[in-house]
Amino acid sequence: MLTIGLTHYLVLAAFVFCCGIFTMTIKRNAVGILIGVELVLNSASINLVAFSRYAAGGIDGQVTALFVIVLAAAEAAVAIAIFVNYYHNLATIDVDRGDTLRG
Repeated sequence: MLTIGLTHYLVLAAFVFCCGIFTMTIKRNAVGILIGVELVLNSASINLVAFSRYAAGGIDGQVTALFVIVLAAAEAAVAIAIFVNYYHNLATIDVDRGDTLRG
């Protein structure tokens, strides 16, 4: 019988982290970059919960993961608002065209 240990969770978190970094570097679309950031935050949450489960500590990792989820939701809401304003000004969400904005 296969038992799932800490190593399995760490490999999964590393894979999700690599997918997030890959997505952030490849995508030119602002929403795609936001998805990459969310993947990186989710990989951190997987690590926190895994270490909380298999370490001698208590529930600290799960509470911290909950804060990461709340932070990711707030970050997504602010980013979507910025992207809507960006689209309103440029009629595109291609991040390479952002150098035309003046502040």
